[in-house]
Amino acid sequence: MNVSLAESAFYDLEAIKAYYSEQGAAAIGENFVKDILTHIEVLSDNPEIGRIVPEFDEPKIRELIHPPFRVVHVLESESIVVIRVWRSERLLVLPRFN
Repeated sequence: MNVSLAESAFYDLEAIKAYYSEQGAAAIGENFVKDILTHIEVLSDNPEIGRIVPEFDEPKIRELIHPPFRVVHVLESESIVVIRVWRSERLLVLPRFN
């Protein structure tokens, strides 16, 4: 199954790198992003892996936990779209999508 990143998820990953760079730990940010992208790759062979996001209770909105981040993705009929990569302590508020 095809896995892609929504623009919002791409910006989340960029923000993670920028935050750690600002903290003087650029290598940690780079490693987090690399590890998260590797983790996302499992979705292509295991599209229903991860739990249903509790804030929405929608079977097609799921998340992988990659401490300390939540990788939120949407199951579409023939693809998976990663829509957010957020700190796990944050509650999710998503824009409307079809």
